[in-house]
Amino acid sequence: MDTLTTGLTRAAVWRGGSRIDIVEMPIPAPGPGETIVRIRLAMVCGSDLHTVTGRRQSPCPSVLGHESVGEVVAVGDGATAAVGDRVVWSVTVACGECDRCIRGLTAKCRHVRKVGHESFDSGWALSGGYAEHIVLPRGTAVVAVPEGLADAVVAPAACATATVMAAVERAGDLSGLRVLVGGAGMLGMTAAAVCADRGAHVLIADRNRSRLEMSARFGAEPDDGGAVDTILDFTGATEFIRDALSRLEIAGTLVLAGSVTPGPVLDVDPEQVVRRWWTITGVHNYEPRHLQEAVDFLTRTAEQYPWSGLVTAPVPLAEIESALQPTPDGKLRVAVAP
Repeated sequence: MDTLTTGLTRAAVWRGGSRIDIVEMPIPAPGPGETIVRIRLAMVCGSDLHTVTGRRQSPCPSVLGHESVGEVVAVGDGATAAVGDRVVWSVTVACGECDRCIRGLTAKCRHVRKVGHESFDSGWALSGGYAEHIVLPRGTAVVAVPEGLADAVVAPAACATATVMAAVERAGDLSGLRVLVGGAGMLGMTAAAVCADRGAHVLIADRNRSRLEMSARFGAEPDDGGAVDTILDFTGATEFIRDALSRLEIAGTLVLAGSVTPGPVLDVDPEQVVRRWWTITGVHNYEPRHLQEAVDFLTRTAEQYPWSGLVTAPVPLAEIESALQPTPDGKLRVAVAP
């Protein structure tokens, strides 16, 4: 077992509402299969904003943050990473033994734990990215980051990019198809680039005009209101989904990925699903292969798309409260550098 030479770290502990305390605490020695990572850069995801504004239920107190990149500084026996590796890691931590894990559905493990979503008072206090260090338990997928890939480019892989990879996988072969992406946030912008890369004609819908203009640099065109073969929704807005569904072609596919909070019910006519051969499916979380695909895609397209331009200059950990605000115009992620 490799161990740390320093014994203390700092973490931003969310206490509810907008209250966050910077706490100094010991860095635990890694247990079997555990990996200790020094956080280099973390991103503020939309779900973190939902948590602090009360739109999303989450354990409190906790260390938030689940899109991060860091350097391995200690490993326990049986860990897959090595000290010195620069890595990203999965949001979910799976047991690997339940029926769902055995079926390959680790994202829905019956005993799943989630990075940035666990109680600070549990046995896993350093579970989030808004800290100088994080403990990654056995069952966390860890992927090495190639040299030269910027932290600001790769950090979103752990949530936005990997989730998009899972959604696009559910959509199937997109070559030559008209794909409508709902929402031009980080996931939607990433989805546009992935779909364009796979040969689709990509349309994107969003109320924010500056984001629509930005999407042109990621392979998309503004929605033209015409028929589409595939819909990838990251808005979670029932009204948008209903309208988009009315435009779905024969044998079309609707992938829902943004409906992660309660909302109005979507009425779907089963006869239309049958007669039009529609596929309607959902994606929540992702599998380890999607995280690897995310890193590979960002590596291959690092010069093709202006990924780093979507991210703000880093905010220090001491100013984390200022980071937990809506993203400024022209940016899709606020960065935190512990």
